[in-house]
Formats: sequence, structure tokens, C-alpha cells
Amino acid sequence: MTSYELYRLKISLLTPLHIGSGRELMHEYDYALYKGRTWRLNEAVVLEAQPLDDPQAANMLAQTPPAHLLKESDFTPQSRFFRYVIRGVPRSPAEGAIVREQLKDPFDRLYLPGTSLKGALRTALLWYAWGQRNLQPDLRRMKDDSRFAAQNYERILLGQDPNHDLLRALIVADSYPLPVNEHLQLINVRVLNRDGSLGSPIEVEAVRADTTFETTLKIDRALFSEWARRHNLNLVGGQWLQDLVRVVRQHSQERIRREKAWFEEKAWFEKEPKALHVHQFYERLERSQPPENAFLMQMGWGTGWEGKTLGTRLSNPASFMEEVIRKYKLAIGRRKPGDPFPKSRRVIMQSQKDANGNTIGERPALPLGWLPLGWVLVEMEAIK
Repeated sequence: MTSYELYRLKISLLTPLHIGSGRELMHEYDYALYKGRTWRLNEAVVLEAQPLDDPQAANMLAQTPPAHLLKESDFTPQSRFFRYVIRGVPRSPAEGAIVREQLKDPFDRLYLPGTSLKGALRTALLWYAWGQRNLQPDLRRMKDDSRFAAQNYERILLGQDPNHDLLRALIVADSYPLPVNEHLQLINVRVLNRDGSLGSPIEVEAVRADTTFETTLKIDRALFSEWARRHNLNLVGGQWLQDLVRVVRQHSQERIRREKAWFEEKAWFEKEPKALHVHQFYERLERSQPPENAFLMQMGWGTGWEGKTLGTRLSNPASFMEEVIRKYKLAIGRRKPGDPFPKSRRVIMQSQKDANGNTIGERPALPLGWLPLGWVLVEMEAIK
């Protein structure tokens, strides 16, 4: 009998997903715009194709953006000067405009990192474990360094050290890769503040909605066995992994309820009517009935403060949340005690261009309208 439980995961994107590589791409240095498309430059090949015999020409080359070295005839999808091509263009056509890069493998193929998926599952498990242990928030247990503020709670809930961490028994593989040209898009993201104002645009590469990734998940049962107990390697919380679908469902239902409530205040719609589209999206999620082996989940960039680690478990009682906000300086500006926190959400929009490529306003990113990022449906199928 195998010591592993093995599952096939099918992850279907309901909204675009951005998992950043950590790199910012610059217009005319890393990408070019041509005929309504964004062309990701292969900078090394572009430079290698230039004549370098003349020192003066080489000096001029060093000061020239790579995109300026290309001719109109170079812009073909098969050209070796480009790594990939994306339909659509960023909001800003200015030289040096920034687009945040989507994570890809060395062959420029899209994939879902196992670490990102495992991190989202870890968040749900922590949230659920808190309820099972009936813990109460205590600022004395929070570390002074905001990066590790909840680490003591994490150790209480999941294990005191890496050898005894529950997540040691959960192994999530990277997904199978997908071609970039078919599944990558550019999206314009704005911070939507509670007062109806919008933050500066953030342009990102993102995996399209309706994309499906496939990967595998293993649960190492040996770490809950008599052998593990004899060797002081046994882990707590094995039943939570057995009930992973139910655990994540409960966490996501709470997330959906809170996000829907954030957008449903009547006065809020009066400030920004398009916020109604996000509310309607969450209403649809709340009413949806995934198969019994599936769950909804939000992951990747843009999930916000409540999508990280313990999130809402620290917001009750409200007085404790106020202490956390003050201690870690989480609120910037004129927030008063008792005001909603966090006060903003990230939503997807796009730029609307006229025939000359000029921006003429914001329009909905998808037929439904403005949307949050990173909502997925995960289906788990046991492999026997």
C-alpha cells in the first residue's frame, strides 16, 4: 500500500490571474507596440543583429532603445526578434511605461507554481485551524516585525518547526505549461478606494480567464503513522488535509461573503456605480454550487490583506484589529478608528482606444464589468 494519497487537480480561472516574476517590463526596451499588439522583445537577438564593427556605431547602439532598432518588416509573429506577442496594448504608450511581468518557465510558457497554490491552501488551513482551536487574538503573541507578525500563531496551528509543520505532508507540483500566445493578456488594474476614488493604473501581464491548468497534489500519510510517532515526526491536523475540500470551501465562503458586503452598500454604488459589477460577481460566486470534489479559491497578486495568512481571524474583536493597525502602521492617511479596514480593493479594468490609439476612458474588462483578480475553481480527483 502506498504511503501517499495522490490527486489530479484541474484549476479553472474564473477571472484573470497575475503571479509576478518580480520584473517590470519597460516600453521600447523590453516590449514594443505595433498594430494593436504588444511584442515582447528578444533583446539579445535584436542587439546581436546590429553591426558592431564601427566603435561610433556601437556607442550609438548602447544609447538606443532596442525597439528603435527594428523595421516595420520585422514585426511578424515568427520573427526571432520577439519572444511572444500579446493581443492588445497597455494603457500608456509612453517610452519607459511599465508592465509587470507574469511568471513563466525558461521557455516562455505559462504555468501555475505549486508554491503559489500551496500558499493559498495554507491560508485556508490556518483560518480553519484557528476556528477549530478556538483561539483568541492576543497582541502579546504577535512579533514586532510586521513580516513575521503572526508567526507564533502559525506555529501553534501548524507545527512548531519545519520538521513538524503540517504543510510538510502537502506536496503540490507545478502545473503543466501552456503556450503564452494563447493564454496571456494585458490588464489594467486600479485600486478602488472606499471613498470612490481610484488609484494610479497598474499594468500587468495576466493569464486569461477560462484558462485551465492541470497539476497533482500529494498527501504524505506516512507523517501521520505509527512510524512517525516513534520517530517524533508525527504531525497534527491530518484530518484537515483529509477534509481539504470542505476546509477551503468554508474559508472561501467567508471571503466571498465579506467581499460582497464590501461592495453592496447603497452609498457606495452612488460614489462608483461600476462597483455594482463586482458585487454581482460575488453574488454569483455565493450562489454557485461547485461539484462535491471542488472548491472556489482566490490566489495570486491582488487578493488583498484579508487574503493573506490569518486575515479575518484578527478582526474580531474590533478593538484588537485597531491595535494591530496602529502597531504595524497598516493604515495610511486620514483613517479614523472604526473605519473599515482595509479601505481599498484592486479591480481589473482596461483602456479604451480610439482609431488613433488615444485613450478615451475606462471600459469594463469583461462583459460582466470590473472584476477582482485570481478567482479559480479547483477540482480534485483521486488517482488510484
